[in-house]
Amino acid sequence: MWLYKYQLAGYDLYHLIACFFLFSIIGWMVESVYMSFCNKKLTNRGFMTGPFCPIYGVGATLGYIILHPLAKNLIMLYIVGAALATVFEFLVARVMMKLFGEVWWDYNEKFCNYKGVVCLESTLAWGLYAVIIITFLFDKVMRFVDKWPFEWGIKTIVLICVMGAVDFGYHFAMSVKINEETREEISEIYHKLIKR
Repeated sequence: MWLYKYQLAGYDLYHLIACFFLFSIIGWMVESVYMSFCNKKLTNRGFMTGPFCPIYGVGATLGYIILHPLAKNLIMLYIVGAALATVFEFLVARVMMKLFGEVWWDYNEKFCNYKGVVCLESTLAWGLYAVIIITFLFDKVMRFVDKWPFEWGIKTIVLICVMGAVDFGYHFAMSVKINEETREEISEIYHKLIKR
């Protein structure tokens, strides 16, 4: 199977794809719990309807691939992890501004921020997350993936891909500038699909 053939950072593509999905869910949970606590009410921090934040899946998976050689040097892992995640956050903000005309977080009230899209507090947190993910959590997630039969894992990944693509496509279309008639057509198709 080609998903086992190619490897990055010691893991095959099947495991890395599963990791992306699991960290997207874990990231959504952490972010939603934190923001619910800050807002004193339940807050869905995901872009999509489902419990899924792809930015965390991408960040954790790419972060592991890039940073795992630093696993034995915690200080360098922390510094490089904090710097790379901050650059990633800044680039995501730039892309969001281009696509949607807005960024879905605001650090303007935070100490030592740059244009409200990156700040010292988040940078320090990203370094801590990098250390936790690389030295502890990544292997635990991979062991969780290994508990399930490959066939079951593939079916789950395909199902999440289809559901995620529909969910993301709908919310993306609703967020960019399109005419009202097209927006209504997309909305109608989406709601028919989710009722099935």
